[in-house]
Amino acid sequence: MRPAMMSDMKGFLLFSLLLLSPLTGHAQDFPLPPQDVDLVGRVQVIEAAHEDTLLDIARRHQLGHDEILLANPGVDRWLPGDGTPVTLPTRFILPAGEREGLVLNVPEMRLYYYPPAAGDERRVVRTWPVSVGRMDWNTPLGSWKIIRKQTDPAWYPPASIREEAAARGEPLPEVVPAGPDNPLGRHALRLSVPGYLIHGTNKPWGIGMRVTHGCIRMYPEDVAVLYEQVPVGTPVRIVNQTVKAGWLLGTLYLEVHPPLEEDRPGRELLLSIALDAIEAATEGRPPVRLSGRRIKQAVENPSGYPVPVSLPE
Repeated sequence: MRPAMMSDMKGFLLFSLLLLSPLTGHAQDFPLPPQDVDLVGRVQVIEAAHEDTLLDIARRHQLGHDEILLANPGVDRWLPGDGTPVTLPTRFILPAGEREGLVLNVPEMRLYYYPPAAGDERRVVRTWPVSVGRMDWNTPLGSWKIIRKQTDPAWYPPASIREEAAARGEPLPEVVPAGPDNPLGRHALRLSVPGYLIHGTNKPWGIGMRVTHGCIRMYPEDVAVLYEQVPVGTPVRIVNQTVKAGWLLGTLYLEVHPPLEEDRPGRELLLSIALDAIEAATEGRPPVRLSGRRIKQAVENPSGYPVPVSLPE
């Protein structure tokens, strides 16, 4: 092999390794790949400690409730057991569309942030698990922006939420002051769609579930980082991408999440959605051999992390 070719290959392999590994230990933080590459991170398998729950493991590794359960069917969430292998679904296909600002994929319950580069620094993508609105309190899809940031916010529950709480026999005051009992936590970022926030929580074990009244809820330590990094005016795109398709090193991957309850399609329709995602991902590329068996398995048994669906040439 010629020296120049060896140098190019080393650079390519080094960049590939960077895509697979987080840049920091406290967040899922990766170099932003070129436009023809869509995957970051890698799936890991660790052993549970005697005192661990799956939710403990999820929080330590920047994962949410539902995604770690989906990746570990058959593992007890409360008592996985000392030495039990636990899959960490820490590989992600980036959502389709612009890689700018904040992007929330609701079925995935995951937030992506594409900060602008500082000077000559390489751009990165950061990602965190979130909770989103339950079926009767949907998180609104669309394009918005951050219009205000607040530390130690008071919560003014709207009349609809107060009525719901009263019906449960748990009346709410008109104002919940800042403090440990405030469900907004210590940091809040207000969206341009009225009444919706990205905020912390006083109930962190619910992160990664559909449990909110439409707001986007984060682990306290995660929203503190986001709060410092995201300026007012940052665009926020909220999407519904149950199926994502993307490329890494010439292989096409498919990532499937359980659809939202209110628009849960049948198996045939979900397969059609997957094929549409594959068609969009392969547009303009050389023909690729696909495995119908792998695609069918990915759709019928979603793991929440990318699986290869193309065949080697």
